[in-house]
Amino acid sequence: MSRPVALVTGARQGLGRGIALAMAKAGFDVAGLDIVTDEKSDAVVKELEALGAKAYFGQMDLSDLAAHEGAIAAVEEALGPVDALVNNAGIAARPLTDILDLGADAFDRNLGVNLRGNFFFTQAMAKRMIAREVESYRSITFITSIAASHVSTDRSPYCVSKAGLSMVAQLYADRLGAHGIAVHEIRPGFIRTEMTGSAPTGKIDAYIESGQVAQKRWGETSDIGTVAASLASGALPYVTGQPIYVDGGYHIPTA
Repeated sequence: MSRPVALVTGARQGLGRGIALAMAKAGFDVAGLDIVTDEKSDAVVKELEALGAKAYFGQMDLSDLAAHEGAIAAVEEALGPVDALVNNAGIAARPLTDILDLGADAFDRNLGVNLRGNFFFTQAMAKRMIAREVESYRSITFITSIAASHVSTDRSPYCVSKAGLSMVAQLYADRLGAHGIAVHEIRPGFIRTEMTGSAPTGKIDAYIESGQVAQKRWGETSDIGTVAASLASGALPYVTGQPIYVDGGYHIPTA
């Protein structure tokens, strides 16, 4: 029996790598896409193959809408039709800039990848999934952020992009439900990755130490991977279109 196929964008490092490895452990063959392919992407392929998965890694700029169809076609040629898409690719708000000083170019660049790119990549994949009507569980997962619901005025384009992407998840969940395709949203909290390591962490460390993060630790990429793989495997078959916080309890309102 063939293994289902998962496609993870932004799989070269960080959350994407953690998700890709978790997918392989859960029994998926795994394709990764990223803006570059290099020794890091080669290493991910080797890790996936060591876990018993067939693996493929391709290059794609998510903001380049014209590249989407070709990237998906290459994945399907290598591994077969995609059963689980994880929209993980995104960029941070760098440099951190006060909302009153933010320029339009920085705003457009962030939303061009995080929101526009993910919207249209999902559209391309959804059409292929609909054309291939099968009874097996299929899903699309969006990796958003606690920034979808928590304000950070020096990361305003990132917050806007993730809040918008949360609505995109709901829109696709409503549209694709009749075709048996579940759509999920994972909202990571403070996760140790290359992205979080490129900015000061003192404020986050203070949140954790003070108990605003109930579990009082940083999250790991494997924490996100475990949830993503569980969703893609159909562990929650009657769930679609809702945010699932993976943040150690940071989202809990406290008095």
